[in-house]
Amino acid sequence: MSDGKLQFSKPVTLVGGGELQTDVLQQSLELAPSLVAADGAADRLKTMGHAPDAVIGDMDSIATKDKWRNGPAQFIHLAEQHTTDFEKCLYSVDAPGFVCVGFTGRRVDHSLAVFHGMLRHSDRKVLLLSANDVISLVPEAGLRIDLPVKARVSLYPLLPVRGVASEGLRWPIGGLEMAAGQQIGTSNMAVSSTVSVEFDKPGALLILDQKHVDALIIALGL
Repeated sequence: MSDGKLQFSKPVTLVGGGELQTDVLQQSLELAPSLVAADGAADRLKTMGHAPDAVIGDMDSIATKDKWRNGPAQFIHLAEQHTTDFEKCLYSVDAPGFVCVGFTGRRVDHSLAVFHGMLRHSDRKVLLLSANDVISLVPEAGLRIDLPVKARVSLYPLLPVRGVASEGLRWPIGGLEMAAGQQIGTSNMAVSSTVSVEFDKPGALLILDQKHVDALIIALGL
C-alpha cells in the first residue's frame, strides 16, 4: 500500500453483491485482471472459483470474515458508515480504472447508491458492466466513441447539466438543459460511426448496450 491505498498497475475488476453472471465476470477479468471484492462479494467469488486480490468494506455482510482476514488477500476493514462499500473500494484503491460487476440488479436502492458513488468520485474512471448494459459518467472533458449506426445512446442526468456540444446523435444535446424530472436523454441513437458528447460538468450517465464495452473502455482511456 502507498499513501494508505492499494496500488494496482492494471485496471481493477470490482465485484459487488448485485446480479452477476459467470460470463460477465469473466469478460470483466479479461478487461481488468486485478480483482477486488466489496465486502460479502468475497464469499460469492469463492463459490465461483475466484480469489480476490483484496477485500474491502465495513464487513457487515461477509460470512467468513476470519478466513479472509487471515488469508492471502489484502483485507481492509473500514468501519465508517458515511459511505457505501462501493465508495470505500474507490477511495481505497489507486488503479488506472475500474470495471465494476455485480452492482446493478436485485435492488434499485443499491444501484442508485452506486450512481451516487460514481458522481462523488467522478475523478475515477469507473465503468459498470452487466449482462445488458455498460454505464459510465460522461467525463468533464466530454467523450468521443466509435459506435455502429443505430446504436442505443442513452444519457441520464444525475445532476442538472447543460449539453455543450454533440456529434453523431439523432437528437443533438448542444445547449440542452437536462435534469431529472424535467429533461432526460434516454434512447437516443447514433447516426454516424462516431459519437461525441460534452456537458458543462460531470453529472450525466452514458448508458450503452453491453456489446459496446470495448469501445467505451477505449473512449475513457481505461
